[in-house]
Amino acid sequence: MTTETATATYKTKVTAAFNGAAATYDRLDVEFFTPMGSRLVERARPRPGERVLDVGCGLGATLLPAARLIGDEGSALGIDIAAAMIEEAGKEAERQGITNVEVRVMDGEYPDLPARSFDLVLGSYSVIFLPDARAALARYADLLADGGRIGFTSPVFTKDTFPFLPPLFTDLIPMSLLEHLPEAWHPENLHRQLHSWLEDPADLTAALEKAGFTDVEIHDEPVVQTAPSGEAWVTWSHTQGMRLLWQHLPEAEAAALRERIITALDALRGEDGRVRFEVPVRYVTARVAR
Repeated sequence: MTTETATATYKTKVTAAFNGAAATYDRLDVEFFTPMGSRLVERARPRPGERVLDVGCGLGATLLPAARLIGDEGSALGIDIAAAMIEEAGKEAERQGITNVEVRVMDGEYPDLPARSFDLVLGSYSVIFLPDARAALARYADLLADGGRIGFTSPVFTKDTFPFLPPLFTDLIPMSLLEHLPEAWHPENLHRQLHSWLEDPADLTAALEKAGFTDVEIHDEPVVQTAPSGEAWVTWSHTQGMRLLWQHLPEAEAAALRERIITALDALRGEDGRVRFEVPVRYVTARVAR
């Protein structure tokens, strides 16, 4: 399979997964994307009147808080490769009465937008998962006006933990399960695509500088994820990126994994019955170097 074919297959699978999950995405009483998106906006500091682009906007966890801060004088565009996500994001903006938002179906890796037409580009758990994210960063630099900024989030990747999930899941999910995923998600490919430039802050800074950014700031802090129960978290995980893993696991292995996760998470329940655990998140901001 050629690189181009593999990339197209990867994007098709991701698009289908998120189209299928859009109706329940981030809506099952499990807190994660909303507080993370709000915290990214706090760190990126959108200003009144600015033009904001949110790449991989989902249902608007980052887009909508940013739109509120820039006010009616500003404009916020959310793009996502999944049409169903865009439809739901538009409905959510309307429900919240936010009128300075536009949403479009678009491939975030190749945004078809005018040069220097934004003051701030955002991407929460989205930009880094593009097949060639480092090349896309340079395209975002081109989209920014002089002095424009970028802000995005990433998992905190380490060699000894399961990718994308908090450390407590490393003992629950054997790395070998990734072999059931499409080739792009196999361990060796994940390391090349993600760990090779995101794990070490020095490598991440170098990638951003090569893409045309300066004043890079990297800040790691946890998001406290909450869920009503272990079972509720597993149900929620079927609406997120982990949906790809569930879809590709053999039935017996999926059932065993489900039981392991539910048991481990239910052991974390507090006095109010809710599950709580910390998810390490990396917040990255930079300014275009012109």
